[in-house]
Amino acid sequence: MAGIWINSGTDETRWTLGAPRPFPDEKTLHGLIAENPQLLPLTGSPQLTILGSEVQLGAGYADILAVEPSGRPAIIEVKLAYSQEARSAIVSQALYYAAFLQGLTVENLEQKFAVRDHLETAGHKSILEAVQANGQDGIVDADSFTNSLQGFLDRGEFRLVLVLDGVPDELARIVSYLDAMTIQALTIDLITVSVYDVNDTQVVLPQRVVLALNAEGIHAKSDASKPTTKSQEPVRSEGSQAFRDAIAHASGEDRDTFDKLIVWAEQIAELPDVRLVSTIGVAKVTLNPILLTEGVGLVTISAYDNNQKPVIYGNRSVFERRAPNSLADIEQNFPDFKIGFGTVVPTSDEFLDALTAPYREATGADQ
Repeated sequence: MAGIWINSGTDETRWTLGAPRPFPDEKTLHGLIAENPQLLPLTGSPQLTILGSEVQLGAGYADILAVEPSGRPAIIEVKLAYSQEARSAIVSQALYYAAFLQGLTVENLEQKFAVRDHLETAGHKSILEAVQANGQDGIVDADSFTNSLQGFLDRGEFRLVLVLDGVPDELARIVSYLDAMTIQALTIDLITVSVYDVNDTQVVLPQRVVLALNAEGIHAKSDASKPTTKSQEPVRSEGSQAFRDAIAHASGEDRDTFDKLIVWAEQIAELPDVRLVSTIGVAKVTLNPILLTEGVGLVTISAYDNNQKPVIYGNRSVFERRAPNSLADIEQNFPDFKIGFGTVVPTSDEFLDALTAPYREATGADQ
């Protein structure tokens, strides 16, 4: 059983499981995390930079908002296990804040009162400055960080961190299901934090709860060091070769479609201010012609491990900002291509020509 085992010293062979000291209130646990985010054993072990506490997002207040060096935002919700909210409301609250964050601009996020006040109090003018001051100066690329952060906001890709002093079974089941079903967009960390009194010294034991959901129900165990398969960070590389290798097993019509899309993406990468990036994730691989001015692409080509079907995703917020004329043309002429959703598309030459137009519009290639 996970925890701290104590030997009184009178019998070297007799060890007993220590009893954690209950937190007096939720505020105490909240303060511990806000002041010491490094104690959280998160998957991938990113170093979090706190952006604010009680950050108003929509009609609610996120307990803690942070950001990773990669630019990915982290929403941290803190509850005590005996609270009724710990059983399911903590999940719905975190998802509500994630939904509100999606589509925000970095500028709008920096102007949120709690974030702005936190930055100003710490003497920072921007989120980038806060991250650099948090031991990441020289590690975080100043030219790409803000674009990367904007990309995460546009795509709605966040880390959700649920911190409690214990995990109710109902919450464990919900998180396990959600974690399995949202592998492409969200990383979810379920963390328990316990405090023990050992020889008049307070000892904090943070543990990441690893969940598995099967026919017999939830199996949960604490694991503060070994990441799960999902914790592996996506690997990015320039060009299309890594994507080609990843979809090598595709065949028939699907392979023909992939080949056409890869050739199209390589041609798009020849436009000014566009670079082609392959990203290999745990359950998904993508090929993305990225606009350097945005840090994200208008279009992403994806393949999921479970079916190897070619999926095309159009980033609506980038279309609206950089290629509004082409957006209107595509929606009128290709109504089956739902911009903002992943679409399995039998790709025609006419359709690829239509996807080229927004990149030319966004880069000014026709001017």
